[in-house]
Amino acid sequence: MTMILPSIFKAYDVRAIYPTELNEDGAYKIGRAYVAYLDSTAPADRGSGATRIAVSRDMRVSSPSLAAAFIDGARVQGADVVDFGMMATDMLYFAVVRGQFEGGVQITASHNPKQYNGVKMVRREAFPLSGDAGIGEIRDMVTKDTIPAPTHAKGQITTDDIIDAYVDTVMSFIDPATITPFNVVLDAGCGMAGLVAPRLFDRLPCKTTRLCFDIDGTFPTHEANPLLEENRADITARVIADTADIGIAWDGDADRCFFIDGTGEFIAGDFITALLAEAFLLKSPKEQIIYDVRASYAVKDIVSNHGGTALMNKVGHAFIKRRMREENAIFGGEVTGHYYFRDYYYADNGFIPALLILELMSKKGKTLAELLQPLREKYFISGEINTKMAHMDLVQPRLDELAKKYADAHTYAIDGFSAEYPDWHFNVRASNTEPLLRLNLEALTPELMARRRDEVLSVIRRT
Repeated sequence: MTMILPSIFKAYDVRAIYPTELNEDGAYKIGRAYVAYLDSTAPADRGSGATRIAVSRDMRVSSPSLAAAFIDGARVQGADVVDFGMMATDMLYFAVVRGQFEGGVQITASHNPKQYNGVKMVRREAFPLSGDAGIGEIRDMVTKDTIPAPTHAKGQITTDDIIDAYVDTVMSFIDPATITPFNVVLDAGCGMAGLVAPRLFDRLPCKTTRLCFDIDGTFPTHEANPLLEENRADITARVIADTADIGIAWDGDADRCFFIDGTGEFIAGDFITALLAEAFLLKSPKEQIIYDVRASYAVKDIVSNHGGTALMNKVGHAFIKRRMREENAIFGGEVTGHYYFRDYYYADNGFIPALLILELMSKKGKTLAELLQPLREKYFISGEINTKMAHMDLVQPRLDELAKKYADAHTYAIDGFSAEYPDWHFNVRASNTEPLLRLNLEALTPELMARRRDEVLSVIRRT
Protein backbone atom coordinates (compact mmCIF):
# COMPACT_ATOMS: atom_id res chain seq x y z
CA MET A 1 0.00 0.00 0.00
CA THR A 2 1.52 3.31 -1.12
CA MET A 3 1.52 6.43 1.01
CA ILE A 4 -0.26 9.23 -0.84
CA LEU A 5 1.45 12.60 -0.57
CA PRO A 6 -0.73 15.68 0.05
CA SER A 7 1.29 17.50 -2.64
CA ILE A 8 -0.40 15.60 -5.48
CA PHE A 9 -3.64 17.42 -4.67
CA LYS A 10 -3.30 20.66 -6.62
CA ALA A 11 -5.40 23.82 -6.80
CA TYR A 12 -7.64 22.46 -9.55
CA ASP A 13 -7.03 18.71 -9.78
CA VAL A 14 -4.89 15.76 -8.76
CA ARG A 15 -1.64 15.49 -10.75
CA ALA A 16 1.14 12.97 -10.06
CA ILE A 17 3.72 10.57 -11.50
CA TYR A 18 2.44 7.05 -12.05
CA PRO A 19 2.91 4.69 -10.24
CA THR A 20 5.29 6.16 -7.63
CA GLU A 21 3.05 9.05 -6.55
CA LEU A 22 -0.35 7.82 -7.75
CA ASN A 23 -1.27 4.21 -8.37
CA GLU A 24 -4.44 2.09 -8.41
CA ASP A 25 -4.65 1.98 -4.61
CA GLY A 26 -4.54 5.76 -4.53
CA ALA A 27 -7.16 6.06 -7.28
CA TYR A 28 -9.44 3.69 -5.34
CA LYS A 29 -9.16 5.85 -2.22
CA ILE A 30 -9.73 9.06 -4.17
CA GLY A 31 -12.83 7.45 -5.68
CA ARG A 32 -14.19 6.68 -2.23
CA ALA A 33 -13.30 10.11 -0.85
CA TYR A 34 -14.82 11.89 -3.86
CA VAL A 35 -18.17 10.18 -3.34
CA ALA A 36 -17.99 10.79 0.42
CA TYR A 37 -17.42 14.49 -0.29
CA LEU A 38 -20.40 14.62 -2.66
CA ASP A 39 -22.51 12.86 -0.02
CA SER A 40 -21.46 15.36 2.65
CA THR A 41 -22.43 18.34 0.49
CA ALA A 42 -25.56 16.91 -1.16
CA PRO A 43 -28.82 18.88 -0.90
CA ALA A 44 -31.09 17.73 1.91
CA ASP A 45 -33.78 16.65 -0.55
CA ARG A 46 -31.55 14.15 -2.32
CA GLY A 47 -32.76 11.35 -0.06
CA SER A 48 -30.83 8.23 0.72
CA GLY A 49 -30.12 7.13 -2.86
CA ALA A 50 -26.50 6.61 -3.85
CA THR A 51 -24.74 9.40 -5.72
CA ARG A 52 -24.78 8.94 -9.51
CA ILE A 53 -21.55 10.00 -11.19
CA ALA A 54 -19.94 9.93 -14.64
CA VAL A 55 -16.37 8.71 -15.14
CA SER A 56 -14.14 8.90 -18.22
CA ARG A 57 -10.45 8.78 -19.05
CA ASP A 58 -7.85 9.95 -21.50
CA MET A 59 -5.47 7.86 -23.66
CA ARG A 60 -2.58 7.49 -21.21
CA VAL A 61 -1.26 3.98 -20.75
CA SER A 62 -2.10 4.04 -17.03
CA SER A 63 -5.58 5.54 -17.46
CA PRO A 64 -7.62 2.32 -17.92
CA SER A 65 -6.39 0.74 -14.67
CA LEU A 66 -6.61 4.00 -12.71
CA ALA A 67 -10.14 4.61 -14.00
CA ALA A 68 -11.16 1.06 -13.05
CA ALA A 69 -9.74 1.52 -9.54
CA PHE A 70 -11.44 4.91 -9.12
CA ILE A 71 -14.75 3.44 -10.26
CA ASP A 72 -14.39 0.54 -7.82
CA GLY A 73 -13.76 2.96 -4.96
CA ALA A 74 -16.71 5.13 -5.96
CA ARG A 75 -19.00 2.10 -6.12
CA VAL A 76 -17.81 0.75 -2.77
CA GLN A 77 -18.69 4.12 -1.28
CA GLY A 78 -22.21 3.74 -2.67
CA ALA A 79 -22.21 5.59 -5.98
CA ASP A 80 -23.78 4.37 -9.19
CA VAL A 81 -21.24 4.94 -11.96
CA VAL A 82 -21.72 5.45 -15.68
CA ASP A 83 -18.43 4.68 -17.43
CA PHE A 84 -18.03 6.72 -20.62
CA GLY A 85 -14.71 5.15 -21.49
CA MET A 86 -12.10 7.17 -23.33
CA MET A 87 -13.04 10.74 -24.22
CA ALA A 88 -11.93 14.37 -23.99
CA THR A 89 -12.31 16.22 -20.70
CA ASP A 90 -14.78 18.74 -22.09
CA MET A 91 -16.93 15.79 -23.20
CA LEU A 92 -17.17 14.79 -19.54
CA TYR A 93 -18.60 18.22 -18.72
CA PHE A 94 -21.17 17.71 -21.46
CA ALA A 95 -22.04 14.24 -20.13
CA VAL A 96 -22.47 15.47 -16.54
CA VAL A 97 -24.89 18.26 -17.43
CA ARG A 98 -26.78 16.39 -20.14
CA GLY A 99 -27.23 13.32 -17.93
CA GLN A 100 -27.99 15.33 -14.77
CA PHE A 101 -25.25 13.56 -12.85
CA GLU A 102 -24.32 14.63 -9.34
CA GLY A 103 -20.67 14.67 -10.34
CA GLY A 104 -18.11 13.60 -12.87
CA VAL A 105 -14.45 12.62 -13.02
CA GLN A 106 -11.89 12.47 -15.82
CA ILE A 107 -8.74 10.42 -15.31
CA THR A 108 -6.11 12.57 -17.04
CA ALA A 109 -2.90 14.50 -16.56
CA SER A 110 -3.89 16.97 -19.29
CA HIS A 111 -0.74 18.28 -21.01
CA ASN A 112 1.82 16.64 -18.70
CA PRO A 113 4.42 14.13 -19.96
CA LYS A 114 3.46 10.47 -20.36
CA GLN A 115 4.68 9.36 -16.91
CA TYR A 116 2.03 11.54 -15.25
CA ASN A 117 -1.63 10.93 -14.57
CA GLY A 118 -4.29 12.53 -12.44
CA VAL A 119 -7.93 13.26 -11.69
CA LYS A 120 -10.14 16.18 -12.70
CA MET A 121 -13.35 16.39 -10.66
CA VAL A 122 -16.62 18.29 -11.02
CA ARG A 123 -19.92 18.32 -9.20
CA ARG A 124 -23.44 19.00 -10.48
CA GLU A 125 -23.70 21.21 -13.55
CA ALA A 126 -20.01 20.45 -14.24
CA PHE A 127 -18.89 22.99 -11.64
CA PRO A 128 -15.26 22.22 -10.78
CA LEU A 129 -13.92 21.11 -7.46
CA SER A 130 -10.91 23.16 -6.39
CA GLY A 131 -8.46 23.51 -3.56
CA ASP A 132 -10.91 25.91 -1.92
CA ALA A 133 -13.93 23.66 -2.36
CA GLY A 134 -13.63 19.91 -2.49
CA ILE A 135 -10.08 18.96 -3.33
CA GLY A 136 -8.77 19.92 0.11
CA GLU A 137 -11.43 17.85 1.84
CA ILE A 138 -10.74 14.86 -0.41
CA ARG A 139 -6.99 15.24 0.18
CA ASP A 140 -7.48 15.19 3.94
CA MET A 141 -9.73 12.14 3.87
CA VAL A 142 -7.24 10.22 1.73
CA THR A 143 -3.98 11.24 3.40
CA LYS A 144 -5.31 11.06 6.96
CA ASP A 145 -7.21 7.81 6.40
CA THR A 146 -10.52 9.35 7.49
CA ILE A 147 -12.78 8.29 4.60
CA PRO A 148 -16.13 7.58 6.27
CA ALA A 149 -17.62 4.10 6.11
CA PRO A 150 -20.07 3.63 3.24
CA THR A 151 -23.71 4.33 4.09
CA HIS A 152 -25.17 2.74 0.93
CA ALA A 153 -24.87 -0.62 -0.73
CA LYS A 154 -22.24 -0.97 -3.45
CA GLY A 155 -23.23 1.04 -6.51
CA GLN A 156 -24.02 -0.26 -9.96
CA ILE A 157 -21.95 0.31 -13.11
CA THR A 158 -23.23 0.93 -16.63
CA THR A 159 -21.67 2.34 -19.78
CA ASP A 160 -22.68 5.06 -22.23
CA ASP A 161 -21.41 7.02 -25.24
CA ILE A 162 -22.28 10.65 -25.98
CA ILE A 163 -19.93 11.61 -28.79
CA ASP A 164 -22.59 12.13 -31.48
CA ALA A 165 -24.67 14.43 -29.27
CA TYR A 166 -21.51 16.20 -28.15
CA VAL A 167 -20.35 16.88 -31.70
CA ASP A 168 -23.79 18.22 -32.63
CA THR A 169 -23.65 20.61 -29.66
CA VAL A 170 -20.19 21.90 -30.55
CA MET A 171 -21.20 22.41 -34.18
CA SER A 172 -24.23 24.43 -33.06
CA PHE A 173 -21.94 27.33 -32.13
CA ILE A 174 -21.34 28.17 -35.80
CA ASP A 175 -23.11 28.13 -39.14
CA PRO A 176 -21.08 25.59 -41.15
CA ALA A 177 -22.44 27.04 -44.39
CA THR A 178 -20.46 30.24 -43.79
CA ILE A 179 -17.08 28.52 -43.51
CA THR A 180 -14.58 29.29 -46.25
CA PRO A 181 -12.53 26.28 -47.50
CA PHE A 182 -9.38 27.40 -45.73
CA ASN A 183 -6.17 25.39 -45.76
CA VAL A 184 -5.85 24.15 -42.18
CA VAL A 185 -3.17 22.10 -40.41
CA LEU A 186 -4.34 20.19 -37.32
CA ASP A 187 -2.17 18.53 -34.64
CA ALA A 188 -3.96 16.28 -32.15
CA GLY A 189 -0.73 15.39 -30.34
CA CYS A 190 -1.79 11.71 -30.26
CA GLY A 191 -4.31 12.85 -27.63
CA MET A 192 -8.06 13.00 -27.34
CA ALA A 193 -8.43 15.51 -30.17
CA GLY A 194 -7.80 12.53 -32.42
CA LEU A 195 -11.22 11.24 -31.35
CA VAL A 196 -13.17 14.46 -31.77
CA ALA A 197 -11.51 16.63 -34.45
CA PRO A 198 -12.19 14.26 -37.38
CA ARG A 199 -15.91 14.25 -36.63
CA LEU A 200 -15.98 18.04 -36.65
CA PHE A 201 -13.72 18.80 -39.60
CA ASP A 202 -15.34 16.16 -41.78
CA ARG A 203 -18.42 18.43 -41.67
CA LEU A 204 -16.49 21.48 -42.86
CA PRO A 205 -15.25 22.41 -46.35
CA CYS A 206 -11.70 23.13 -45.16
CA LYS A 207 -8.73 21.32 -46.62
CA THR A 208 -7.08 19.70 -43.60
CA THR A 209 -3.66 18.21 -42.98
CA ARG A 210 -3.95 16.02 -39.89
CA LEU A 211 -0.90 15.37 -37.72
CA CYS A 212 -0.69 12.91 -34.81
CA PHE A 213 -4.32 11.81 -35.06
CA ASP A 214 -3.51 8.24 -33.95
CA ILE A 215 -4.47 8.16 -30.26
CA ASP A 216 -1.42 6.91 -28.37
CA GLY A 217 -0.63 7.57 -24.71
CA THR A 218 3.08 6.96 -25.25
CA PHE A 219 3.22 10.19 -27.32
CA PRO A 220 5.60 8.77 -29.94
CA THR A 221 5.96 12.05 -31.85
CA HIS A 222 5.92 14.77 -29.21
CA GLU A 223 4.23 15.57 -25.92
CA ALA A 224 0.69 16.90 -26.14
CA ASN A 225 1.58 20.29 -24.72
CA PRO A 226 1.53 22.96 -27.45
CA LEU A 227 2.62 25.67 -25.02
CA LEU A 228 6.17 24.31 -25.32
CA GLU A 229 7.87 25.40 -28.54
CA GLU A 230 9.48 22.01 -29.20
CA ASN A 231 6.04 20.39 -29.31
CA ARG A 232 4.93 22.82 -32.03
CA ALA A 233 7.84 22.11 -34.36
CA ASP A 234 5.91 19.67 -36.57
CA ILE A 235 2.78 21.75 -37.00
CA THR A 236 4.76 24.96 -37.48
CA ALA A 237 6.87 23.40 -40.22
CA ARG A 238 3.81 21.98 -41.94
CA VAL A 239 1.88 25.27 -41.79
CA ILE A 240 4.78 27.02 -43.51
CA ALA A 241 5.40 24.24 -46.03
CA ASP A 242 1.70 24.07 -46.97
CA THR A 243 1.25 27.86 -46.94
CA ALA A 244 -1.71 27.16 -44.67
CA ASP A 245 -4.13 29.81 -43.46
CA ILE A 246 -4.08 28.55 -39.87
CA GLY A 247 -2.71 25.79 -37.62
CA ILE A 248 -4.64 24.39 -34.66
CA ALA A 249 -3.16 22.13 -31.94
CA TRP A 250 -4.65 20.57 -28.81
CA ASP A 251 -3.33 19.45 -25.47
CA GLY A 252 -3.59 15.83 -24.29
CA ASP A 253 -7.14 15.82 -22.92
CA ALA A 254 -8.24 18.29 -25.61
CA ASP A 255 -9.90 20.85 -23.36
CA ARG A 256 -7.54 23.54 -24.72
CA CYS A 257 -6.64 24.48 -28.27
CA PHE A 258 -3.81 26.66 -29.54
CA PHE A 259 -3.36 28.58 -32.76
CA ILE A 260 -0.55 29.22 -35.22
CA ASP A 261 -0.87 31.71 -38.07
CA GLY A 262 0.25 31.22 -41.66
CA THR A 263 3.69 32.62 -40.92
CA GLY A 264 4.27 29.92 -38.31
CA GLU A 265 3.91 32.28 -35.34
CA PHE A 266 2.28 30.97 -32.17
CA ILE A 267 -0.63 33.15 -31.00
CA ALA A 268 -0.91 34.27 -27.37
CA GLY A 269 -4.06 33.21 -25.55
CA ASP A 270 -5.11 36.76 -24.76
CA PHE A 271 -5.12 37.68 -28.46
CA ILE A 272 -7.30 34.63 -29.14
CA THR A 273 -9.55 35.71 -26.26
CA ALA A 274 -9.90 39.09 -27.94
CA LEU A 275 -10.85 37.52 -31.29
CA LEU A 276 -13.33 35.13 -29.67
CA ALA A 277 -14.90 38.04 -27.79
CA GLU A 278 -15.32 39.81 -31.11
CA ALA A 279 -16.88 36.69 -32.64
CA PHE A 280 -19.51 36.58 -29.90
CA LEU A 281 -20.22 40.31 -29.84
CA LEU A 282 -20.74 40.40 -33.61
CA LYS A 283 -23.56 37.91 -33.07
CA SER A 284 -24.82 39.18 -29.72
CA PRO A 285 -23.87 42.78 -28.81
CA LYS A 286 -23.88 44.21 -25.28
CA GLU A 287 -22.88 40.94 -23.65
CA GLN A 288 -20.38 40.61 -20.82
CA ILE A 289 -16.96 39.01 -21.35
CA ILE A 290 -14.72 37.70 -18.56
CA TYR A 291 -10.94 37.85 -18.96
CA ASP A 292 -8.11 37.09 -16.58
CA VAL A 293 -5.90 39.59 -14.81
CA ARG A 294 -2.86 38.72 -16.96
CA ALA A 295 -4.47 39.56 -20.29
CA SER A 296 -3.54 42.12 -22.92
CA TYR A 297 -5.50 45.37 -23.14
CA ALA A 298 -6.51 44.06 -26.55
CA VAL A 299 -9.29 42.13 -24.83
CA LYS A 300 -11.00 45.02 -23.08
CA ASP A 301 -10.42 47.35 -26.03
CA ILE A 302 -12.01 44.99 -28.56
CA VAL A 303 -14.89 44.25 -26.19
CA SER A 304 -15.50 47.97 -25.70
CA ASN A 305 -15.24 48.67 -29.44
CA HIS A 306 -17.93 46.07 -30.12
CA GLY A 307 -20.37 47.29 -27.47
CA GLY A 308 -19.68 44.69 -24.79
CA THR A 309 -18.54 44.91 -21.19
CA ALA A 310 -15.17 43.42 -20.21
CA LEU A 311 -14.80 42.18 -16.64
CA MET A 312 -11.36 41.35 -15.22
CA ASN A 313 -11.13 38.31 -12.98
CA LYS A 314 -8.79 36.19 -10.89
CA VAL A 315 -6.88 33.46 -12.73
CA GLY A 316 -8.24 29.90 -12.52
CA HIS A 317 -11.11 28.02 -14.05
CA ALA A 318 -13.12 27.70 -10.83
CA PHE A 319 -13.00 31.50 -10.38
CA ILE A 320 -13.78 32.24 -14.04
CA LYS A 321 -16.71 29.82 -14.14
CA ARG A 322 -18.18 31.21 -10.91
CA ARG A 323 -17.92 34.80 -12.17
CA MET A 324 -19.47 33.88 -15.50
CA ARG A 325 -22.47 32.43 -13.68
CA GLU A 326 -22.76 35.48 -11.45
CA GLU A 327 -22.63 37.90 -14.39
CA ASN A 328 -24.33 35.66 -16.96
CA ALA A 329 -21.32 36.35 -19.18
CA ILE A 330 -21.47 34.86 -22.66
CA PHE A 331 -17.76 34.05 -22.86
CA GLY A 332 -14.61 33.94 -20.76
CA GLY A 333 -10.97 33.44 -21.73
CA GLU A 334 -7.64 32.83 -20.04
CA VAL A 335 -4.14 33.48 -21.34
CA THR A 336 -3.32 29.77 -20.95
CA GLY A 337 -5.78 28.71 -23.67
CA HIS A 338 -8.82 27.85 -21.55
CA TYR A 339 -11.98 29.30 -23.11
CA TYR A 340 -15.38 29.17 -21.41
CA PHE A 341 -18.87 29.40 -22.87
CA ARG A 342 -22.20 30.29 -21.28
CA ASP A 343 -24.05 28.09 -23.74
CA TYR A 344 -21.74 25.20 -22.91
CA TYR A 345 -22.73 25.15 -19.24
CA TYR A 346 -20.17 27.87 -18.41
CA ALA A 347 -17.52 25.21 -18.99
CA ASP A 348 -14.34 25.23 -21.05
CA ASN A 349 -14.16 23.52 -24.41
CA GLY A 350 -11.25 22.83 -26.75
CA PHE A 351 -13.12 22.68 -30.05
CA ILE A 352 -15.63 25.54 -29.98
CA PRO A 353 -12.77 28.11 -30.19
CA ALA A 354 -11.36 26.44 -33.31
CA LEU A 355 -14.74 26.61 -35.06
CA LEU A 356 -15.41 30.20 -33.98
CA ILE A 357 -12.03 31.42 -35.20
CA LEU A 358 -12.62 29.76 -38.59
CA GLU A 359 -16.07 31.35 -38.74
CA LEU A 360 -14.65 34.80 -37.90
CA MET A 361 -11.97 34.38 -40.58
CA SER A 362 -14.69 33.40 -43.04
CA LYS A 363 -16.98 36.32 -42.21
CA LYS A 364 -14.13 38.82 -42.54
CA GLY A 365 -12.46 37.13 -45.50
CA LYS A 366 -9.10 37.15 -43.74
CA THR A 367 -6.44 34.69 -42.69
CA LEU A 368 -5.59 34.44 -39.00
CA ALA A 369 -2.45 36.55 -39.54
CA GLU A 370 -4.56 39.27 -41.14
CA LEU A 371 -7.03 39.25 -38.25
CA LEU A 372 -4.16 39.61 -35.80
CA GLN A 373 -2.23 42.32 -37.61
CA PRO A 374 -3.99 45.29 -35.91
CA LEU A 375 -3.35 43.74 -32.50
CA ARG A 376 0.30 43.05 -33.20
CA GLU A 377 0.83 46.63 -34.32
CA LYS A 378 -0.57 48.06 -31.08
CA TYR A 379 -0.01 45.64 -28.20
CA PHE A 380 3.38 44.27 -27.22
CA ILE A 381 3.29 41.54 -24.59
CA SER A 382 6.07 39.86 -22.65
CA GLY A 383 4.41 36.49 -22.35
CA GLU A 384 4.48 34.81 -18.95
CA ILE A 385 7.95 34.95 -17.37
CA ASN A 386 8.50 32.69 -14.36
CA THR A 387 11.06 33.35 -11.62
CA LYS A 388 11.84 30.66 -9.05
CA MET A 389 12.36 32.09 -5.58
CA ALA A 390 14.76 30.53 -3.07
CA HIS A 391 11.84 29.77 -0.73
CA MET A 392 8.18 30.62 -0.18
CA ASP A 393 8.98 33.26 2.42
CA LEU A 394 10.38 35.53 -0.32
CA VAL A 395 7.20 35.59 -2.40
CA GLN A 396 5.11 38.07 -0.43
CA PRO A 397 8.03 40.47 0.33
CA ARG A 398 8.71 40.74 -3.42
CA LEU A 399 5.06 41.57 -4.06
CA ASP A 400 5.21 44.17 -1.30
CA GLU A 401 8.33 45.72 -2.88
CA LEU A 402 6.56 45.99 -6.21
CA ALA A 403 3.55 47.61 -4.58
CA LYS A 404 5.81 50.21 -2.97
CA LYS A 405 7.84 50.93 -6.12
CA TYR A 406 4.75 51.34 -8.32
CA ALA A 407 2.48 53.02 -5.80
CA ASP A 408 1.87 55.92 -8.20
CA ALA A 409 0.09 53.60 -10.66
CA HIS A 410 -3.49 52.44 -10.61
CA THR A 411 -3.00 49.26 -8.61
CA TYR A 412 -5.17 46.35 -7.55
CA ALA A 413 -4.79 42.99 -5.85
CA ILE A 414 -7.35 40.77 -7.58
CA ASP A 415 -4.65 38.14 -8.02
CA GLY A 416 -1.14 38.97 -6.86
CA PHE A 417 -0.17 42.58 -7.63
CA SER A 418 -1.12 44.56 -10.73
CA ALA A 419 -0.16 48.09 -11.80
CA GLU A 420 -1.56 50.14 -14.69
CA TYR A 421 -0.06 53.18 -16.38
CA PRO A 422 -1.36 54.88 -19.53
CA ASP A 423 1.18 53.16 -21.78
CA TRP A 424 2.03 49.93 -19.93
CA HIS A 425 0.78 47.56 -17.24
CA PHE A 426 1.80 44.35 -15.51
CA ASN A 427 0.65 41.61 -13.17
CA VAL A 428 2.84 39.54 -10.85
CA ARG A 429 1.23 36.58 -9.14
CA ALA A 430 2.46 33.64 -7.10
CA SER A 431 2.25 30.02 -8.15
CA ASN A 432 -0.30 27.94 -6.23
CA THR A 433 2.13 25.10 -5.66
CA GLU A 434 5.74 26.29 -5.56
CA PRO A 435 7.91 29.35 -4.69
CA LEU A 436 7.46 30.93 -8.10
CA LEU A 437 6.48 34.42 -9.25
CA ARG A 438 4.87 34.85 -12.66
CA LEU A 439 5.17 38.14 -14.57
CA ASN A 440 2.92 39.23 -17.44
CA LEU A 441 3.62 42.71 -18.85
CA GLU A 442 2.42 44.73 -21.80
CA ALA A 443 3.33 48.10 -23.32
CA LEU A 444 2.35 50.13 -26.36
CA THR A 445 5.82 49.96 -27.96
CA PRO A 446 8.27 47.05 -28.09
CA GLU A 447 11.03 49.21 -26.63
CA LEU A 448 8.94 50.25 -23.64
CA MET A 449 7.83 46.66 -23.09
CA ALA A 450 11.43 45.43 -22.98
CA ARG A 451 12.57 48.22 -20.67
CA ARG A 452 9.72 47.87 -18.21
CA ARG A 453 9.93 44.06 -18.30
CA ASP A 454 13.59 44.19 -17.28
CA GLU A 455 12.83 46.80 -14.65
CA VAL A 456 10.14 44.71 -12.95
CA LEU A 457 12.24 41.55 -13.19
CA SER A 458 15.10 43.34 -11.47
CA VAL A 459 12.86 43.82 -8.43
CA ILE A 460 11.58 40.25 -8.49
CA ARG A 461 15.06 38.77 -8.94
CA ARG A 462 16.92 41.02 -6.52
CA THR A 463 19.41 38.99 -4.49
